[in-house]
Amino acid sequence: MTQAFKTIIWPRRNLVFIGLILIVIKSLSGLVLPWQSKVLLDEVVPSKDPGKLYTLIAIVLTAILLQAVTSFLLTRILSVQAQYLISELRAQVQKKVLSLPISFFDNTKSGALVSRIMSDVEGVRNLIGTGLVQLVGGSFTAIISLILLINLNPWMTLFVFVPISIFGIIALKAFKYIRPIFRKRGKINAEVKGRLTETLAGVRVIKAFNAEAQENVVFEEGVDRLYQNVKKSLTATALMTSSSTFLIGVATTGIMGMGGYYMIEGTMTTGDFLFFTLLLGFMIAPIVQMSNIGSQLTEALAGLDRTEELMNMASEEEDDNRTIELEQLEGDIVFNDVSFSYEEDKEVLHNINFEAPSGSVTALVGSSGSGKSTIAGLSATFLNPDSGTITIDKQDLSKVKLNSYRQYLGVVLQDEFLFEGTIKENIMFPKPNATEAELQNAVNAAYVNEFADRFDDGLETLIGERGVKLSGGQRQRIAIARAILADPKIIILDEATSNLDTESEGLIQKSLSELTKNRTTIVIAHRLSTIKRADQILVIESGEIAERGTHDELIALEGRYYDLYTYQSKI
Repeated sequence: MTQAFKTIIWPRRNLVFIGLILIVIKSLSGLVLPWQSKVLLDEVVPSKDPGKLYTLIAIVLTAILLQAVTSFLLTRILSVQAQYLISELRAQVQKKVLSLPISFFDNTKSGALVSRIMSDVEGVRNLIGTGLVQLVGGSFTAIISLILLINLNPWMTLFVFVPISIFGIIALKAFKYIRPIFRKRGKINAEVKGRLTETLAGVRVIKAFNAEAQENVVFEEGVDRLYQNVKKSLTATALMTSSSTFLIGVATTGIMGMGGYYMIEGTMTTGDFLFFTLLLGFMIAPIVQMSNIGSQLTEALAGLDRTEELMNMASEEEDDNRTIELEQLEGDIVFNDVSFSYEEDKEVLHNINFEAPSGSVTALVGSSGSGKSTIAGLSATFLNPDSGTITIDKQDLSKVKLNSYRQYLGVVLQDEFLFEGTIKENIMFPKPNATEAELQNAVNAAYVNEFADRFDDGLETLIGERGVKLSGGQRQRIAIARAILADPKIIILDEATSNLDTESEGLIQKSLSELTKNRTTIVIAHRLSTIKRADQILVIESGEIAERGTHDELIALEGRYYDLYTYQSKI
């Protein structure tokens, strides 16, 4: 709560202060009606003076108008500010999430992150908006009403105060019980949304394997866990509601008895009793509302706790060792005794040593799981070595600011990701302000025009989510055009021709030749016929470099590369 106050409420203290003044005016205006009801019965009616009656009506109408105006201003100022704050927080959380290392995304579902960005911050409206208004306004009204009640009849007030105090104790215990439930609900919600996002993204696979039934079961289990969690909080809320109903009922019955006795004795007027009863309603109503307001605020704080967890994570750039700013880049990459493990005591790379000079092509070949993608990930700074060093132009890459390195980096993956939108928007993604000439150069170099010209809308053709309306070869050529437009000095290439038809492969080979020209290239080779011209080929086996050399040198060696190449040639 202290952290939420510091980061959310305190910076907006001026608005909150204005809101509190409006709440005070609104609350005081609300007390005019019960006060004038007493005046009506005890003074105006006995005097039979129409003038006093008109004055009383004018006072009540003015108070009602004041209540309406302050209520509108409260909504306009605080509720609108709360919605602005939600949008601001979402932007901050999304910015933070994108700054986190790749390892975080490897262990977190994208759907769960969407939930944390969009849903967890929603509750903040109750800290700035309606919840705060009801809590503070209700508390102020209750205190003023209590003072007036004591002044009217201290014994009747004491009788009411005892059951209300018991309710307060029950409510505090219930809120303490509910908060962890709300925290867990946020986690379950994120998990369920995460699975649902995966299901919708993989709908073709689900239908292909006739797996709708099992996906339905998985989702039903998730929503049932959510239901069980909600049921727990509803039980606690129901306990508060029922206890308030009972205790306030006892208090009301007692007031009827005591008030009736005092009126029979003549120590209390009818107006006093009505005034007391109406004031009692003003005091009790906010306390009863506390169960609802308290739940809202508890849920808000639970969501903000989860948001705070995310915001406190260290981003990639939050590394005091990264102080070197690259002004320009030649592109000389050197791996020196580099070892890496994803899990403790399970090393996947062992003392890797190689040089990739500026403008050269280094191909990584080997069986699946040998460590090729890990080397590529280290070169792209998606991963950091456990031991050894990777240097770029003789600078230790672990000490280089990531932004200054990645501005020279281009990555083309085997299963390249395209955004929903047009062909043109996807190509221009790394350089939105590119000129028409730069765009056309990238389009021609990657042979995108070969298929785009066949569409009615050309480069403005919508490609659907993840490029679903395009073939694999077409998606790859867009990805290569995107990399050419970015004009990087270093290319990490998870070779893009392994599952394509001969015609597409031929075109992509031509576009890759354009892409790698005068650039330092590290390519993971699946089809060995495509890397004959590589400056060096590294054969990776079990996390080590088993062989190295040019294509001709490795064929002459008749080792592991020779076996792989001759095997593929026979297929």
